[in-house]
Amino acid sequence: MWLLRQDCSGSLRGHRDQITSMKFVQARSLEGTSTSSNAYDQSLMFLVTCSKDTFVKLWDLSTRHCVQSVVAHRSEVWTLDVNPTEDVLLTGGGEGEVKAWKIDHDALRSGVEEMTPGQLTKMLCPMSALPIASKHRVSQIAYHPTSPFLAIQSHDKSIDIFRIRTEEEIRKKQARREKRAKEKKGQKPAVGEEVEMDAEKEDKEIQLVDLYTPYLIIRTNGKVRSFNFVANDTGSKGVQIFIALSTNAVEVHSIPNPSKSKEVPESTRMYSLDLPGHRTDIRSVSLSNDEQLLATASNGLLKIWNVKSMQCIRTFECGHAVCCTFLPGDRHAVVGTKSGDILLFDIAASSLLETVKAHSATVWSIDVRPDIGGLVSGSADKDVKFWDIEEKANEDLSNRKVCSLVHTRTLKMSDEVLAVKYSPNMRFLAVALLDATVKIFYQDTLKFFLSLYGHKLPVLSLDISSDSKLIITSSSDKNVKIWGMDFGDCHKSIFAHDDSIMKVAFIPRTHHFISVSKDRWVKHWDADKFDLIQKFDGHHGEIWALAVGRSGMMAVTGSHDKSIRYWENTGEAMIPWEEKEVYRQKEEDAQLAEEMNREDRPIGSGVEGADAIDSTERTEATAVQKHTAESLMASEKIVEAIELADKEMESIREYNVALEKIPESQRTQVGPPPRNPTLVALDITPEAYVLQTVEKVHSAALYDALLALPFSQVVRMFFYMDIWASKGTATTLTSNMLSYLLRIHSSQIVATRSLKPLLLSLRAHLRLALTRQKAQIGYNLAALKFLKRQEEDARTAEFYERGERQQWTEDEVKKMKEKMQNGEGKKRKRVSIKT
Repeated sequence: MWLLRQDCSGSLRGHRDQITSMKFVQARSLEGTSTSSNAYDQSLMFLVTCSKDTFVKLWDLSTRHCVQSVVAHRSEVWTLDVNPTEDVLLTGGGEGEVKAWKIDHDALRSGVEEMTPGQLTKMLCPMSALPIASKHRVSQIAYHPTSPFLAIQSHDKSIDIFRIRTEEEIRKKQARREKRAKEKKGQKPAVGEEVEMDAEKEDKEIQLVDLYTPYLIIRTNGKVRSFNFVANDTGSKGVQIFIALSTNAVEVHSIPNPSKSKEVPESTRMYSLDLPGHRTDIRSVSLSNDEQLLATASNGLLKIWNVKSMQCIRTFECGHAVCCTFLPGDRHAVVGTKSGDILLFDIAASSLLETVKAHSATVWSIDVRPDIGGLVSGSADKDVKFWDIEEKANEDLSNRKVCSLVHTRTLKMSDEVLAVKYSPNMRFLAVALLDATVKIFYQDTLKFFLSLYGHKLPVLSLDISSDSKLIITSSSDKNVKIWGMDFGDCHKSIFAHDDSIMKVAFIPRTHHFISVSKDRWVKHWDADKFDLIQKFDGHHGEIWALAVGRSGMMAVTGSHDKSIRYWENTGEAMIPWEEKEVYRQKEEDAQLAEEMNREDRPIGSGVEGADAIDSTERTEATAVQKHTAESLMASEKIVEAIELADKEMESIREYNVALEKIPESQRTQVGPPPRNPTLVALDITPEAYVLQTVEKVHSAALYDALLALPFSQVVRMFFYMDIWASKGTATTLTSNMLSYLLRIHSSQIVATRSLKPLLLSLRAHLRLALTRQKAQIGYNLAALKFLKRQEEDARTAEFYERGERQQWTEDEVKKMKEKMQNGEGKKRKRVSIKT
């Protein structure tokens, strides 16, 4: 649980599996109603949670304990929501069922009590199930905060909207139902019976099926990931709902308000944001020779981007694209598809020029010949085909020639072809096969030259250096191998990533290369020294594609998260061993944090067979002590600041002692000691520097940082906190820190008698500072109450003055009373209060 000041107040443990949804609930006060401003008791706050362990739990946040656990569904509970009046809870399960639970506010106010022997108060009472059309998993339930609508998503591409009937509508429906039942039996109720029926109808309990009625179904263009009602919509035309799709798009739909018309209501899509990006995984990227254009291919779309402006300038529809590249001249793009076709696009004309039935299976790789006269394609049909680029006359425009691909020869392989690559000197052609080998042929005669063995799993990508001396291969076995092109010897095998390495590419005119993997990392390597130079994170999914510019100053990656990331070589000097030290330090911090965060703790107050541990670890509610690299770093910074301030204070103390020993006539000749350069640059005192360091620590990590402090530094922290309290600075921060440090170091503090004078001084100074703050807050509060009384008197005077001029109607009197109770009717004014 996190307070609004952003520090964590505690954690609640009780669920055995992933928590899927939660909602706050406030107990209703005895005086208030569900619609009045004083309806809820602010001191009685509860939290409802649901989990994949099939449980729904109700937590009392005042005591931080679970007060009721309910087995809600037969399978995982995926979502829940509470209606605006907070008296009905709906839960959705994995079996496609929506259940309703009544929230008993009387039980919430009274707390857990024993009604009968062995029976406790039930705050969540089952009502019934709400029938829905779909039997898929219920992913999300949401009430509109003001309008009578309920939204339930239980299907991939649709959202069911229910209308919540008023009590009057429900009574009319029940009366019509009973009337029809009487008519079917052939009986007509008498006049006296109708009066009795009306009385019974008012006492009859409202059924859930009568309360929620299906209104309409919103259908979207893709799978719905989440949705939410627009709370501040402008009422008359309907309610708006904001929907996020898994296709990297968002939509806004409008739901019409209920009307007496018999027409079936339909939702309308008002806005849609889906133009720039891809809808599916980006499987291939390619840069033009001048690095001005970028081609990205996915399932169904080929997009051309302007690299400088980062804008999409062309979008082509294609099949399931697997690879793509620019042709010489950068005016045409070629795409290899999963169906075995090669598509040729004219970028300037935004048209598909040709569809070539090149292979009978997936085209995994395409590479342009270095002499820019043709290209080669490799496919899962075990063929490597060579194509020449020629110009032919267009049938539609006879005076214009268009680009075309002409098949010249075919190389048969023993297994499926996964990657092909020409050497820059035009001597060799490298072919990666499914059998985890790489075959190298002479490009002109296609005679066999070398075979590279060593990978345990298929080679997914390969590249050859600009000087044609090195070849690198990446595989599903998570290794990158560096080979010599002269004899085919393996120079080095590097365990480069934690998952399959999808692409590798040399940086032109160097022996440096870049690798990308499903582990979401982009890494920069030196193929001569076999060292990792840099690694970059940024993608949120598996990285499928990589392209490096001809200048070597930029690289582009495409990922499963449907994003394209542009990486630029800044040209800054970098020392590899320093980068290694940074990575090593990060790994050590992560390991240390993981060791300090134990997850194998029993939950509850008495777990059988558990190891003997401290009683504080058996509670359902605990303080949050999750150590992270940030909190450990913050602790180190606080220690450094205390040590620096101690040295400065010690030098000042020694200087003052030395001055006392010197006669007054000679004291002017002795200068003060040189101050620390850090304090001189910041122009602050030592205690102010410690305070500044503590305030810079994020509030969420402050308690963890204090927990990691050694006790010797805690004693020094008390000294500086005493100085802060005596000056009246950071009183709130000092109080919170003091409370936490006294709680976690109570045993050592009690055993250290030398701390008593310091703590007594700190208590006196802190009490004085808190008393001043209390007086200031009381003065301001009294001033605000005075202003409130003045405002109420002015409204009362206005009420009676108008009453003398003209007669008030009952409706006007009622509205005016409501405005006066709710504090409405006049605009707020800014008032400056001087203390």
